[in-house]
Amino acid sequence: MKAANLTPANGGDDHDFEPAYGLPEKLPEREHMLWQGSPDWKRLTRSALHVRGLAFYFGVLIVWRGANTLAGGGSALDALVSMAWLLPLAGLAIGTLVGLGWLAARTSVYTVTDRRVVMRVGIVLTVTFNLPYSAIASASVHHHADGTGDIALALNGDAQIAYVHLWPHARPWHVRRTQPMLRALPRAREVAALLAGALAASAGIPRRGLHAVAPAAGTREAGEAMPEALTA
Repeated sequence: MKAANLTPANGGDDHDFEPAYGLPEKLPEREHMLWQGSPDWKRLTRSALHVRGLAFYFGVLIVWRGANTLAGGGSALDALVSMAWLLPLAGLAIGTLVGLGWLAARTSVYTVTDRRVVMRVGIVLTVTFNLPYSAIASASVHHHADGTGDIALALNGDAQIAYVHLWPHARPWHVRRTQPMLRALPRAREVAALLAGALAASAGIPRRGLHAVAPAAGTREAGEAMPEALTA
């Protein structure tokens, strides 16, 4: 598999026919998988799709509509009826976002090898992005209180991916210089430490006692055995 491609490597939506789960091709013999997993759909829905903010918006709107009816001389029953009219719309909007979050997490697979990061993303049209370590300038991690976290990858030089192709797997507000983001990762601290070590090794800095991280609960196992440890 070529490791220098920042454009979509494959298309299609039937993952059962993947040569290797989450990958467009099987890994070369000298390349080793360190970790593979998918976003936590609940955290992805909250942090990337902002479902809580939408729920709050509809809550304020519903209360305001009821208060406005009362202020206009309506009865309590009139206020309840006017508020009830918004409930189906609120349920549809929130339900749509939750469904999108679940689908996005279910169809996304992040893979970290000793040479690159691979992102298989997309609900309707699946695309796979290969991010060799030579194309990654730096990585930053943001931790959430529930133990999940997001890892953003800043790309080197001319390496660029359109924001719309990555969303919601892109760092928010970084549109001009898009940063791919591994979002809502379970056990994010361990994955971040592993990735930091792999990036350092790629740059020629010795690795010491870096261990592969087993797939998170609920994620599909990799197609090949994971190495026990990476040492200098």
